[in-house]
Amino acid sequence: MDAPSILIFVSAYLPGYKGGGPIQSIANLIDRLGGEFNFRIVAADRDLGDALPYPGVRPLVWHQIGKAQVMYLRPNQRGFSSIARILRETPHDLLYLNSFFDPHFSSIPLLAQYLGVSPRKRVLLAPRGEFSEGALRLRAAKKRLFMAVTRTIGLHRDLIWQATALPEVEDISRVIRGADVRLIPNLPRPKQDIERVARAPGLPLRIVFLSRISPKKNLLFALNVLERVRTPVDFTIYGPHEDATYWDRCAAVIDALPSHVRVNDAGPLEPTQVAHALAAHDLFFLPTLGENYGHVIAEALEAGLRLLLSDQTPWRGLEGEGVGYDLPLSDPAAFVAAIEAEAAIMQTVGIAERLAKYRERMLRIDMAVESNRQLFSEAAVAV
Repeated sequence: MDAPSILIFVSAYLPGYKGGGPIQSIANLIDRLGGEFNFRIVAADRDLGDALPYPGVRPLVWHQIGKAQVMYLRPNQRGFSSIARILRETPHDLLYLNSFFDPHFSSIPLLAQYLGVSPRKRVLLAPRGEFSEGALRLRAAKKRLFMAVTRTIGLHRDLIWQATALPEVEDISRVIRGADVRLIPNLPRPKQDIERVARAPGLPLRIVFLSRISPKKNLLFALNVLERVRTPVDFTIYGPHEDATYWDRCAAVIDALPSHVRVNDAGPLEPTQVAHALAAHDLFFLPTLGENYGHVIAEALEAGLRLLLSDQTPWRGLEGEGVGYDLPLSDPAAFVAAIEAEAAIMQTVGIAERLAKYRERMLRIDMAVESNRQLFSEAAVAV
């Protein structure tokens, strides 16, 4: 019996990395299950925000990338006719989309099926945190209009919806009435051996932010918190400047920070650099407006960092577990107090063990792999 064929549309894929979580989610899925399913991926031919394509990559042909075949599309190849043709010419049992709002890599494939110009197949859609309340507040009017139109025509009717954590199940069910939602966790990267770089006594607390520089990731909030911190802090920012206007606002706050808060804008990291970069810090700070998973949070735990997060991620109960804080964005003073408390911590006995145990309990890797396997096996059947 032939392995089921899964056709994946995602706006960015390897060798890209600036697009963050969705790239890593798909790459980890392929790494774990690529031997059991035939995965084909259609993605942009360049990384997020880049003007130039990946070097040496021919568009509109299949490339073997790891355990999957990948087709890259130039900007002028992402229209309705091109994508409809790819859908017709690529045999597949399941269409897997990784955004609700993406016009090229989600709406057009759905519209092609809706209009009957491509084969009708089962569709699995992972909104990747787009339905969190914080995410929906960004460009809210435009999103409300899009949802009203697609709801009226039934573009998203009869889909299977993938949530990667319980809060996302609730988000999807709130936005999509009667949705068939499956709770299927993301798969983490294989575990790495990472050597921690401990903070010497008397040195500033080393805080790191690693994510795209965009309103959703809420770097500006982090900087406003640091403006109120009295203890010496070294704050490193890793990530691409996705939103230039937003970065200008952040830069203005950085320029006005007190002298005991030192900021290093270190730019984006390639995936191979992430673990060791994180390991040179003490506290991971991500006051995000919403995450359906947060690969970088799992990586921060693996690197031995305590966490300072908003309460808009699946990583909850951190203080009770002794691994950090998950705090409401309505209370900036609580974030200030958490940083002051972390700066006073020099005793590290038992912290690494608590971090590792919490990470393993949250990820439940064997169960996550089996859940993904079952979902793709059951979904990849004829309509």
